[in-house]
Amino acid sequence: MNYQPTLDRSFEALSHPVRRAIVSRLVTGQATVGEASRGLGISKPAVTKHVKVLEAAGIVRRSVHGRQHTLELEPSPLHEASSWLELHRSLWEAKFEVVETHLADRREGKEKP
Repeated sequence: MNYQPTLDRSFEALSHPVRRAIVSRLVTGQATVGEASRGLGISKPAVTKHVKVLEAAGIVRRSVHGRQHTLELEPSPLHEASSWLELHRSLWEAKFEVVETHLADRREGKEKP
């Protein structure tokens, strides 16, 4: 097994809908923690926990200016996750094409059942 801790942390961080919402909001640019979490309906301590998970995965970078915490998306872990998904997507698509061809051949009588 090829253990990839960065990839594991990325998928773990993206496994929760609140964290995905925060990441989605940061796609357009930096935002304060309040802006990134506005309307999510969770407490400030819960937001802090979610942001810490994103930071630990390297997906979000936080900068502090006085009392204002600004979040910025760090796309490299997301690119790694996307590459992994794309590799597996293409492998599965190739397998599905073989199955589709086999089934079409059976329907057309080219192959014995």
